[in-house]
Amino acid sequence: MAWEADLYSRAVTWAKIILPLAALALLSTLFLISRTIDPTQQPTVAQVDLEQRARDQGVSNPSFAGTTSGGDEVMFRARVARPDLENPDRLSADDVVAEIRLSEGSVIDITADHADMNQGELTASMDGNVTIETTTGYVIRTEVLEARYDRLFAETPGMVQASGPPGDLTAGKMRLTSDEDSQNAEILFTDGVKLVYKPNNPKD
Repeated sequence: MAWEADLYSRAVTWAKIILPLAALALLSTLFLISRTIDPTQQPTVAQVDLEQRARDQGVSNPSFAGTTSGGDEVMFRARVARPDLENPDRLSADDVVAEIRLSEGSVIDITADHADMNQGELTASMDGNVTIETTTGYVIRTEVLEARYDRLFAETPGMVQASGPPGDLTAGKMRLTSDEDSQNAEILFTDGVKLVYKPNNPKD
């Protein structure tokens, strides 16, 4: 049985030598058949549309504040705003929130999905789920609102739905402006106004 033990030990010894050599041979083969890299060759990069990248540039969470000629405070913020490369006075913004603090004390909050603003003309066009809320109790919804931010003026070119102290109403247009005599803010509904009157006290 001694010769069998001697044969086993010799086999283990040769295995310790042969297996590492075989592994080195396999690795050498892999390196030999791999693609040769030319260090002088320019690396392959994706072509980038620089004009599109410039067009997509924007500012996250922009905000600004100002005062109208009548003393009303206007604050504006958005999730993102992008400049118009063809007209530096124009910019577009998404998820817009505007707040107007009137000199008389009431507040008007406006939200919209999108807005196009012209800084040269001091105008803003808001669209997409436009909602106007006032501290006097009005909630007005429309799709487009044209506004100025140098003075108190905003109007809708299309239909509005509103609820307020008088009740629920629909109208073809709405205008927010200041009274010529008192300079107080007023909301005017025009073009086929339909009002469902809801008195404060139904027993009266």
